[in-house]
Amino acid sequence: MTERTERMADKIRCDACPVLCYIAEGRAGACDRYANHGGALVRLDPLTVIEAGGETVPFLATEEEWDGDILRANRPFITAVGAGTTYPDYKPAPFIVSQEVEGVDMVTVVTEGIFSYCGVKVKIDTDRHIGDERAIVRAEGEPIGHVMTSEYGSKMLSLGGVEHLTGGTKAEGRVTCDALLRLCNREAVELTVDGGATVVVQAGQAPVINGVQEKLMRVGCGSAAIGMFATQWAPHVDEVIVVDDHITGVLSEHQAGRMLDIPHTGIRVTGRKSTPGRYFQVAHPGTGWGGTDVEDPLTILKPADPKVAWPGLRLLMVSTTGEQWAYYILDENLVPKPAEITPPLLASVERVAENCEPSVCSVLFMGGAGGSLRAGVTENPVKLTRSVKEALTHVSCGGARAYVWPGGGITVMADVMDMPTNSFGYVPTPALVAPIEFTMRRSDYAALGGHVDRVVSASDVVKPGIRRVGPAPRHPDPRHAGNFDWPKGG
Repeated sequence: MTERTERMADKIRCDACPVLCYIAEGRAGACDRYANHGGALVRLDPLTVIEAGGETVPFLATEEEWDGDILRANRPFITAVGAGTTYPDYKPAPFIVSQEVEGVDMVTVVTEGIFSYCGVKVKIDTDRHIGDERAIVRAEGEPIGHVMTSEYGSKMLSLGGVEHLTGGTKAEGRVTCDALLRLCNREAVELTVDGGATVVVQAGQAPVINGVQEKLMRVGCGSAAIGMFATQWAPHVDEVIVVDDHITGVLSEHQAGRMLDIPHTGIRVTGRKSTPGRYFQVAHPGTGWGGTDVEDPLTILKPADPKVAWPGLRLLMVSTTGEQWAYYILDENLVPKPAEITPPLLASVERVAENCEPSVCSVLFMGGAGGSLRAGVTENPVKLTRSVKEALTHVSCGGARAYVWPGGGITVMADVMDMPTNSFGYVPTPALVAPIEFTMRRSDYAALGGHVDRVVSASDVVKPGIRRVGPAPRHPDPRHAGNFDWPKGG
């Protein structure tokens, strides 16, 4: 594929993005996406096609490796990965592809968008404290985002966005773009949180917090753990305390304990009592037990109530992942003393860990499809927005399902693990280059004022030199009728 070029001596000018590089023979532009090959501007990354039911395969390097049978791929879906952009935005999308799917003439508009308004949302499965909400997140010392509201068993980061890409220093924009690019392409990125931890984040991999790789995501908060395992604990212990940064649970006070006729034990914990058996703020946030700064669980205990507690009382303390636990028996002075745990209690602790899911990092690309990108689909961009909202047009990113946010515009979010590898590029403006596809019936495309004169068949696009990958598991074909709200009989 070639772009319009402007020559300057032995160089050609690339107009695929606002940088407008002059590229010498045999060299690539600043983005490493376009190069000068014999005086022609060529896209270096191959166009990527999803073959339903197929496994991911290597690039097809030669014509001999391609048997020409596009039907064996069960209607290959042309993604925007490697397709090129619409910049300088007056021209139609690079590929507008027509295919018949289950008797319906479908059109997919394929383009790589230059996203200045973009970022990633990162979900880190851990109880460990990585930083206060709203704390600045940095890469290479530059601010690139902030800590968001924690979710159940996970810490959340918002990284990137136009304010970091273009609203700060040149270094901030460059580092932000680089971090986003690597995260979206499933590479590891080291982040530091002001006043908090150093975290290595990589999509699909366990986080590394202050040099320690996380293993398990919490089974639940301390209160939930009490409810889940109360019947397993009741026959073998007098009291259980599940240590948690947010809601620490106490078995004998908890409603679950009450229903199982477990008597009060006089074991008292620090913090602010919420409802029976549920305590807030038993310690400060940290990287210890249950996301607290606790290394010795006895530090959250007050002296036992001598009117209620008794010598020989059996006490189990455990974290929300079961990775930390301790067993005590009260001596004659009602002081907890370490003791050898019994096999049934050890099995219960292992059951807590067994019910924890593996800790993993999730990276979701988020971007807004602007007016210029939409102009590559139709001469009247607002009609595309309305068509998306009416579920007549389905949006995907590299063939993966994209969540479209409600409200105005086309703001999408997609899990990078569902997209083909190396789906993302960049331009040094700085901005990310991300794939986006719009799929609809051909009649609906004509109705929204689409560039129908640029429609080509899939057989004209699927040629030697393309990259073939398998579909994301559990994701329907973007052209599946279930993605659309077609009027009955329409």
